[in-house]
Amino acid sequence: MTQLPPPASCPISVVVITKNEEGNISECLQSVAWCNDIVVVDAESEDATVTSAKKFTAKVFVQPWSGFAEAKTFGVAQAKHEWILWLDADERVLPELAGEIQNVVSMNPSHAAFAVARRAYFLGKWIRHSGWYPGRVLRLFNKHSAKFSTAPVHEGLEVDGTVGTLHHDLLHFTDPNLFHYFEKFNRYTTLAAGDAFQRKKRSRLIDLIVRPPWLFFKMYILRFGFLDGTHGLLLAILSSAYVFTKYAKIWEAWNTREES
Repeated sequence: MTQLPPPASCPISVVVITKNEEGNISECLQSVAWCNDIVVVDAESEDATVTSAKKFTAKVFVQPWSGFAEAKTFGVAQAKHEWILWLDADERVLPELAGEIQNVVSMNPSHAAFAVARRAYFLGKWIRHSGWYPGRVLRLFNKHSAKFSTAPVHEGLEVDGTVGTLHHDLLHFTDPNLFHYFEKFNRYTTLAAGDAFQRKKRSRLIDLIVRPPWLFFKMYILRFGFLDGTHGLLLAILSSAYVFTKYAKIWEAWNTREES
C-alpha cells in the first residue's frame, strides 16, 4: 500500500483497541503510519499483537478488558490531539482517505465529526449491497464534542454538533472465514442479549418467529443482497440467525432468572 508522506504537522490521533489481532494490527497501523500519534489499547492479548503494535508506536497500553466503550474512552484520553480517528484492527485507511482526512482537519472544520463509507470484505468478497454498503460509520471526531456510548456491543459515538461526510471508503476486512464469523457471532449475541436483559427487555414469541425472516427479506430482497451472489445469500441467512440467537439468549436469560 502506497503511503502519503506525513505532513509537517498532522494534528490527528489514531485510537485502536485490540485483543489477539496479530494477523491484522500491522497492516492497520501501517495504513495510518502518516499520523504522528497512535494509541493502541490492548486487552491482554495472548499472541504477538503488542509486539507488532510497538513497531509503530510507543503508546501501547495493556490492561484488563473493561468493555468496548471503556477501552476506546481510555484510548482517547491518552491521545494528544483534538481530532481522533478511531479504527478497528481489521480496518485499513487507503491513501486517498488519508489525504482527505488530513485536508479536512487542516481546514478547521465546523463539523464535530465525520462519517465514512465502509467497504466490507466478507468471506473473500467485497460486499456491495445487502445493506452493508455504504454502511456509513462515524470514525473521525473532535474529542471535545463527542464521546462513546456505553452500549456493550456495537457502541457508537454520541456527537454534540453536526456530522460531515467523507468521500473515500474505509476498508473493513470483517470475516475471512466462517470460523472467525461464528467466534464473533457467539460473543456479540451474548453481549447484545445481556444488554437487553439489563434494560428489562423481554423476548416474545413473535420476536423469534417474525424478526429473523423479516431481516432476511430486507437484506436479500429490499437491499439487493441477491446481487452479491452466494455471499449475499449467506450473509442474509447468517444475519437472520444472529437475530434469532440474540432473542433466544434474551429468552434464556429471563427463563433462567424466573426458574431460580
